[in-house]
Amino acid sequence: MSKIEEAIEILVALGLPRAQQNSRSALTLLALAAVGPGGSWTQTERPLLRIWDIMGFMRDAYGKDYAANSRETIRRQTIHQFEQARIVDRNPDDPARPTNSGKNVYRLTEEAAEVLRKYGSSGFEGAVAAFVGQFGTLKAAYERARASRQLPLRLPDGTTVDLSPGQHNALQVAVVEEFGPRFAPGATVLYVGDTARKQVICERPRLARLGVPMTEHDKLPDIVLYDPKKRWLFLIEAVTSHGPVSPKRHRELETFLVGCPAERVYVTAFLTISDFRKYAAEIAWETEVWIAATPDHMIHFNGPKFLGPYRS
Repeated sequence: MSKIEEAIEILVALGLPRAQQNSRSALTLLALAAVGPGGSWTQTERPLLRIWDIMGFMRDAYGKDYAANSRETIRRQTIHQFEQARIVDRNPDDPARPTNSGKNVYRLTEEAAEVLRKYGSSGFEGAVAAFVGQFGTLKAAYERARASRQLPLRLPDGTTVDLSPGQHNALQVAVVEEFGPRFAPGATVLYVGDTARKQVICERPRLARLGVPMTEHDKLPDIVLYDPKKRWLFLIEAVTSHGPVSPKRHRELETFLVGCPAERVYVTAFLTISDFRKYAAEIAWETEVWIAATPDHMIHFNGPKFLGPYRS
């Protein structure tokens, strides 16, 4: 059996998903362990490696010369899953290093290295069992770590859902929990997107009854609230890097919602005033702006009245 085949066998034993049971992931594991074609798993090492270093090892030791643009594939389709499965740590030398830094490095966890060192011996199964026993299961270990970083979103009915971490979702939490009670009291949450999972709340039957075509949910804004008493549909874009309610976006949504009888209120939400200033020139007239840093106030972009829908 080749070293690549052995590495795949290890990944299968550790419960990696099928998408990571391949030669790319096997070569990545071999690079992280510094095990060449003639090497021994008992000599597994734990060097700090960048993705470029991993690719260099693949080329020099195994003759696999991945194209330069494969770097992102290795990072997204192998390294990320290795992190999730507790096979590697990212930046153990500097945990505060930014995610997008070109200096990011990866190293086998000591627990994973112990499993690799036992491969081919009578102690391998026990080592795998100990690894899984320490973390529950690899999948459960990832879910626990992931849950600890989640952003809880408390809905008007008192239930809570978790959003993935990040500024965008932090703003979405503020919109639902701060904007909603102040400016849309009594409104229900029909839709909330998520930067990692695309959508975390999607009340399809209710949206369908309102004439919102859910076959194209990607065209919806970040958050949709509905006030049944006023029959107002709040269409809210949460902006941290792009996507305010611009004239183009406003026109797209009006076309998209042509079959929706509810009156529409368009809102662009920002975390700070400085964020708003970056996009002020792009915001459509007859829409609203809300800033989480000053939650009791709204900015109204012209129109004959304050917060409310505008009829054509």
